[in-house]
Amino acid sequence: MSIGLDDNARAGIAQGLAAVLAGTYTLALKTQNYHWNVTGPRFNSLHALFETQYTDLQAASDDLAERIRALGVFAPGSLARFAELSPIEDAPDAPRGADAMVTDLAADHDTMARSLRALIVEAADVGDEATADLLTGRLATHEKTAWMLRSSAG
Repeated sequence: MSIGLDDNARAGIAQGLAAVLAGTYTLALKTQNYHWNVTGPRFNSLHALFETQYTDLQAASDDLAERIRALGVFAPGSLARFAELSPIEDAPDAPRGADAMVTDLAADHDTMARSLRALIVEAADVGDEATADLLTGRLATHEKTAWMLRSSAG
């Protein structure tokens, strides 16, 4: 493979992307769980908001996995591996009320934003502009989503 990144750079970026992929996938599943289980007077608005968010996260998971593959590395794809790599905690078995769901998801999007910042710098440092660009877009999405969630808190 000769894309202008040495093997160590590609492996390092792919490793960071694997953690981002795991976090993204875990957050998508958690958001879908909350979409299914939200109750209360804000059910309609939160149900729709969560659906928009998990749909975006699922699409982002595919983009992240494909970037890992473009770097010549196999993407993680099992729930067990995602659990090992993810900076996001799994959803509780019995989801709490709507306010707790919103607060939890906002904090998770903040976690993802912090994770992305470090990897964007690393990608830029090794000249991987494609990864830096992909992650910069994801960073903006996580920051906006966290803001929207905080703004919809009860």
